[in-house]
Amino acid sequence: MAGRGGGCSCCPGPLNEDNARFLLLAALIVLYLLGGAAVFSALERAHERQAKQRWEERLANFSRRHNLSLDELRGLLRLYEEATAAGIRVDSVRPRWDFAGAFYFVGTVISTIGFGMTTPLTVGGKIFLIFYGLIGCASTILFFNLFLERLITVIAYIMKSCHQRQLRRQGTSTQDSLQDPRKPEAEGLAGWKPSVYYVMLILCMASLLISCCASAMYTLMEGWSYFDSLYFCFVAFSTIGFGDLVSSQNALYNSQSLYRFANFVFILMGVCCIYSLFNVISILIKQSVNWILRKMDGGCCQPCQRRLFRSRRNVVMPGSVRNQCNISIETDGVMESDTDGRRLSGEMISMKDFLAANKVSLAILQKQLFETANGCPHQTSTLSQDNEFSGGIGALAIMNNRLAETSGDR
Repeated sequence: MAGRGGGCSCCPGPLNEDNARFLLLAALIVLYLLGGAAVFSALERAHERQAKQRWEERLANFSRRHNLSLDELRGLLRLYEEATAAGIRVDSVRPRWDFAGAFYFVGTVISTIGFGMTTPLTVGGKIFLIFYGLIGCASTILFFNLFLERLITVIAYIMKSCHQRQLRRQGTSTQDSLQDPRKPEAEGLAGWKPSVYYVMLILCMASLLISCCASAMYTLMEGWSYFDSLYFCFVAFSTIGFGDLVSSQNALYNSQSLYRFANFVFILMGVCCIYSLFNVISILIKQSVNWILRKMDGGCCQPCQRRLFRSRRNVVMPGSVRNQCNISIETDGVMESDTDGRRLSGEMISMKDFLAANKVSLAILQKQLFETANGCPHQTSTLSQDNEFSGGIGALAIMNNRLAETSGDR
């Protein structure tokens, strides 16, 4: 007996691929949060209790030594906490709201770092921050995505050049492509595509290099340990921004202007690289979710598997499939096998079964990497050509292409 929505008796009905992916990812994130909470609670709870016990002992000793009541002493400490929130410290620190301090603050706002060491206290400042952050954060996110597009374009070009040199060393370049300069160079590289995993590796190395150089500077200028400096770099570059360690807060430094400029450059470069790395890793996480869905679908009956398989084909594929370069990368378009229903692909990925399950986003990213490396403009559907931000690389580009397609159906 058919179930509701046209499904068979063993299944409640066809489940939308996007909804299944969303629910599974949400469940995995919840499990990730629970696991992280358990680990951090086990690591930090005992230290917190010891610190609180030491503080209570010191407070009681100070009260007895100076003949002060604990209530009066706690009241004084509350006043100091209020002063600390306003930027007042026992040690000499730089003014929070001079122009240099305000510039540092707005940088942490629009980059979404938000250290928290400086916050507006006036009503006017809080109202202005709402509107200022709304436009500034949106503009900065757009900048990060455009930076990612250009960064990956450069990486793809470098990878293409390295591959060409490798072909020359191996002597695999055809004589026709060497003798005829008018012949498109893409024909000699028809079987090559830049690997997303290499892009991720390059971004990891760039982020690590920037973090190590910045940590050496912070260790020298701030007096932190090198490990604390690395910790600060990750917290700042990933825009987590706890605020327990904040750079450039002392009143005076050696070569102060140069240090503040270098601090700004390192934070800007680090945030851009880490954001780009997160964007690429998110695509691989999506492939992991798709692989899990593929394994979960194995328990359905054969008609349900065929229906689910058909519903997944080209879920977010852009409207235009062919490009002007007529390169064999279009073999990333998915083909069905008559024997086992699997997709065939010419991707440079060894984990065949891992990426066989709905690799549309990865194929789109590799297709764009190949086009940018060969100087071929990315072709989008006619609906998305009017949107100048509909192209690009990665998750944002896929989302924009998807929105452009769905808007045309209205």
